[in-house]
Amino acid sequence: MSQNFVVTGTDTDIGKTVFAAALTAVLDAHYWKPVQAGLDDETDSEAVARLGDIAPGKILPETFRLKTPASPHFAAAEDGVMISADDLPIPQINGPLVIEGAGGALVPINDNLLYADLFAQWKCPAIIVASTKLGTINHSLMTIEALRSRSVPILGMAFIGGAIADSQNIICRIGGVKQLGRLPVIENLSASSLSAAFHTHFDMSDFS
Repeated sequence: MSQNFVVTGTDTDIGKTVFAAALTAVLDAHYWKPVQAGLDDETDSEAVARLGDIAPGKILPETFRLKTPASPHFAAAEDGVMISADDLPIPQINGPLVIEGAGGALVPINDNLLYADLFAQWKCPAIIVASTKLGTINHSLMTIEALRSRSVPILGMAFIGGAIADSQNIICRIGGVKQLGRLPVIENLSASSLSAAFHTHFDMSDFS
């Protein structure tokens, strides 16, 4: 299996960055956020470094740092930047690399390119992060279909939130994907509490 993993989601603000931090830490991996849109608050790279207690040298610099907290295609236009797939080759490093997309898999990078298209070019396994809240079945199955239609390899589903066994099971059964595990809501979220939860709820062999 490739040592590169793409972390994508079914929507924005569902815990994708928290999961990416945990995965980066447990794999002792490098982390790369290709496009960061929005710089006023903590960036995703900064959050991963904090929540995963990741050494600075393992946080790769974003290829594009855009000022506006919006879809990358819009933020790039606001900054007078044009992003193409050729601008975003996977960095060559030794060891595992966790790559985090933006929002959902069908978020546009430019007027003609979606993140899912970029994932198809990269050909590394994608992990779909989904909330367990109401609406997740539809969002998750559409994300699975969008990736599969582009021949993106899917490693499995990682759920975030309270246990909703029926939703989790039917998504994976109908979607034909592996259920990797579920991160519960963690009060007093920190690097140590996140690491403990990840080790409790995920099987490390799924990522080896």
